[in-house]
Amino acid sequence: MIGDAPAGPAHTLPPDCRWLIMRAANWKGPNMTLRFPALPVKGLLASAAVAALIGLGLHGLPAQAQDKAAMSDADRGAIEKIVRDYLLENPEVIVEAIQVFRQREQAAQEQRAQEAVKAHKNALLNAPGAPFVGNPKGDVTIVEFFDYRCGYCKRVTPLMQQILDSDKKLRWVFKEFPILGPDSLTASQAALAAWKIDPDKYLTFHTAMMNTAGALPEDRILKLGKEAGYDPDQLRKTMDDAAVKAEIDANHRLAETMNIRGTPAFIIGDELVPGAVDLTTLRELVAKARKGCTAPC
Repeated sequence: MIGDAPAGPAHTLPPDCRWLIMRAANWKGPNMTLRFPALPVKGLLASAAVAALIGLGLHGLPAQAQDKAAMSDADRGAIEKIVRDYLLENPEVIVEAIQVFRQREQAAQEQRAQEAVKAHKNALLNAPGAPFVGNPKGDVTIVEFFDYRCGYCKRVTPLMQQILDSDKKLRWVFKEFPILGPDSLTASQAALAAWKIDPDKYLTFHTAMMNTAGALPEDRILKLGKEAGYDPDQLRKTMDDAAVKAEIDANHRLAETMNIRGTPAFIIGDELVPGAVDLTTLRELVAKARKGCTAPC
């Protein structure tokens, strides 16, 4: 609710009033239900519209009569003037209304993200081509969408090793999600090729690329692969394997479905967590998943 007024009954404003409020606040959006007191209260955008309706003798009309066809131009003009005057006198209401709108949108997005995580648990946790480290039978899995050229992803790499060293029940799944240009794609192809050739050396290679500053051209990637124990020629050949392309394409489709638009992004339990997190937050999210995650986790 906007302001400090006590909650009143929920009302769905008639189409004209909704249109006027959205126009006054410079909003364009779907139908919305606003909760406001039955009597006008200063500081509430919705109450101004209700007061206008009451003043015109329109409040309480049957719903079917409260449409655009039943309201005259004069009535609409009067309501618009009242709302406009109110907003000019109380411009802070617009800021309050937009803040509430954003809070509701954020809550709705979080709910949709949680539903998406549950709907795609198998693809997140058990994709056959996805590299992973840690306990294969761990009770909680951390899934990371990342890009090798993402600075924030690089910050998370040492935290991953710390939490895996301290928690032997964890599994960490890597979702190669190259979004930052050709070097990112080449690095992801090389990493997946490395996993296909020898999974035991993957983490060493992955960490080396994550710890590399600057560009990641192919020759530099192959050199890092050699230092991690891979044959450069075999690595290069396997980068063109159809399974490598299929895994990257699948990750992009999954990210799009789940509205993941940046890196890093984590799925821990039932939660989608966008952006880099610190070690304390990681541990808190893991503990939360252990207590209340919808299996599997």
